[in-house]
Amino acid sequence: MESIIREGTSKTPAIRFDAKQGLIEMKGRSIPENSTEFFTPLVEWLDKYAADPAERTKVNIHLEYFNTSSSKCILDIFKKLESIYKANNEVIVNWYYEEDDEDMLEAGEDYESIIRIPFKLIEIDDH
Repeated sequence: MESIIREGTSKTPAIRFDAKQGLIEMKGRSIPENSTEFFTPLVEWLDKYAADPAERTKVNIHLEYFNTSSSKCILDIFKKLESIYKANNEVIVNWYYEEDDEDMLEAGEDYESIIRIPFKLIEIDDH
């Protein structure tokens, strides 16, 4: 299965969806002009990945900021991961937020309360 690897831009996060390593990463800012257009290939990739996931899927989310339309798309990604988890596969979400970033901490807590996957909220020192 092909990986999806994209460089981040000022409006879109860096993406690494790697089936062989069972690694899913998003890092940066997510304020694309069209969130659905940006995220649809990622959700479709997860549909295919769910048919034959790695033994352990590690998800690293390190977003500085995302807009409302991105938040819905991120939830769609988490729902796909939740179905992989419910099929008795190991899925771990690492939600990174900077020390003073209450908004990102709260966003992580909100997703954690909605999605039934092991969720780690990881504070990083932004200095």
